[in-house]
Amino acid sequence: MRVTIRTLAAVAVAVLLAAGCSRAGSSSSSTPPASSTSAAASSTAAASGGASFGSLTDVCHGGSASGSTDQGVTSSSIEVGVLTDEEYTKDPELVNAAKVFTSWCNAAGGIDGRQLVADIHQTDLMAVVAAMTSACSKDFVLAGGSAALDGLGVATRLQCLLPDFDAQPVMPQNLGSGLEFEPYTSNLTYAMYTGYYKWLMAKYPDSKAHVGVLAGSSVITQVDDQVVVDTVKADGGSIAYDGTFPLTTITNWTPYAEAIKSHGVKGLTFYDTPQALVALEQALDNIGYHLDWIDANTNAYGTAFVQIAGKALSEQNNYADLPGVYPVEEASSNPAMEQLTQLFAKYAPGQPITLQVELAWSMWLLFAESAESCGSDLTRSCIYNAGLKQTAWTGGGITAPVDEATPDAAPNCFDIEQATPSGWTAASFGANTGPYLCGTTYAKLPAGFPAATQLSSVGKSLSDLK
Repeated sequence: MRVTIRTLAAVAVAVLLAAGCSRAGSSSSSTPPASSTSAAASSTAAASGGASFGSLTDVCHGGSASGSTDQGVTSSSIEVGVLTDEEYTKDPELVNAAKVFTSWCNAAGGIDGRQLVADIHQTDLMAVVAAMTSACSKDFVLAGGSAALDGLGVATRLQCLLPDFDAQPVMPQNLGSGLEFEPYTSNLTYAMYTGYYKWLMAKYPDSKAHVGVLAGSSVITQVDDQVVVDTVKADGGSIAYDGTFPLTTITNWTPYAEAIKSHGVKGLTFYDTPQALVALEQALDNIGYHLDWIDANTNAYGTAFVQIAGKALSEQNNYADLPGVYPVEEASSNPAMEQLTQLFAKYAPGQPITLQVELAWSMWLLFAESAESCGSDLTRSCIYNAGLKQTAWTGGGITAPVDEATPDAAPNCFDIEQATPSGWTAASFGANTGPYLCGTTYAKLPAGFPAATQLSSVGKSLSDLK
C-alpha cells in the first residue's frame, strides 16, 4: 500500500487524477445508533464494569468525568472523527471498526462515563480537504481512519490543531506528520522493507541481480516505486526492470509479461489491485514464464486475492510483508485477536477481521487509553502528551511494539506471509519474537523524498495546543 501499508486505491487514484475528475463535496455522518449514547448502553456498563482488551485493562469504563473541556467534548460525549474513502472504494473496514469499537466501549461506560460518537467523514477519494475541514469544525480528534490522498489534508488538520490516531498513513506528507500517531513505524528516513527484500533475495539468490518493479503511474506509487528501488540497492540487489502502465484499465497484460521476461526479471514487486495482479500472473503463465517471487504486498493480503488467483498461486510464489502486524489467519493463536473476532461477531456480524481492521482497532485503543488517563481534564494537549508516553505500543497484543514518541525511528519488527491455494500462511523467514522477526538493521533511504508536514509548516507549534 505504499511506503507503509500499500493502498488498494492507488490505481483508482491514478485514473481519477488523469481524468481530471473531482467531487467537490464530502459527507459526514455518525455511526449507527449502537455506537451512540443510549439507556441500554448505560445499563450494560453498570452491569459489566470496565472493558479490557488483550493486555490492556479497563480501556473503557464508567465514571464521573464532566465539563466541556475542548471542542467535541461534553459531560456526556466525545465526538471522534473518522476519515474514510468508503463511498468511493465500497470498502467498509474502517467504518466497521469504528462501529464495533464505539459500541463495545460505550457498553462498558465509555471514557470515564463519556460516550463515544464516531463522526464518519467520507472523502469521496478526492475531497480530503473538505472532509478534514468538516472534522476541524466539530471533532475532538481523529481516530481509526485513513484516506488514500491523506497528504492533501494534513495542512488543514494541523492548522486546526487536530490530533490524529491514524490507522493507515499513505502519502509522504502524512508519514510521521505533526500531532499524529500510527500503528506501525513508517517514515521516509528508513527503508521499512529492508528485511523483507533481503530475505527474498537470500531465499532466491538468482533474483538478486534481476529485480523488477511494475506499477500503475500515480502520485502514490511513484514514491513506492522509488522506495523499492532504493531498498533493493541498499540490500545489495540490482533493478533489471522498472516499468509503469498507463492510467487506464489494462485489458491485455501480455505485453507487460513479455517485458518482464525480456528483462530477465526473477523477482517482481507489483503495485495495483489484486485483480490486476492476477491478470498479470495469468499472462505470465500463458507465456510460460515463472518468477522466483512476486511481492504482492498487502494490497493482496486477504481472502479475495486467494479466491480469484486460483492456480496462479501454485505457479508463482506470492509474498506480502506485514510491518509487525499480527497475521489475520492466525487469530486463534492470539487471545487479543480472538477477542477482536468475538467483538465483531457481536457488534458487526458477518463482517471480516482484516489487516486494516487491526490497524484501526490499535489506534482506537491508543486514543481511548490516552483519553482515559486525562479524566475530566480531557483536552487535546492532554491526550496528545499521553499518547507520546506509549513507547512500546502493541494495541493490546495485535502489533509488534511501536515507539509513538519517535516517529522518525527505524522500524523494529516485521513478518512475511505467503499466498497459497488454501490461503495466506506465515513464510519461513526466521521469526524470533512470536510471529515477528525483530532486531533487523534497517537501511536509510537517500534524501529527496517529500517531507512530512509538521506544525511549523503551517506556522504553528506545540505551544498552540491547549
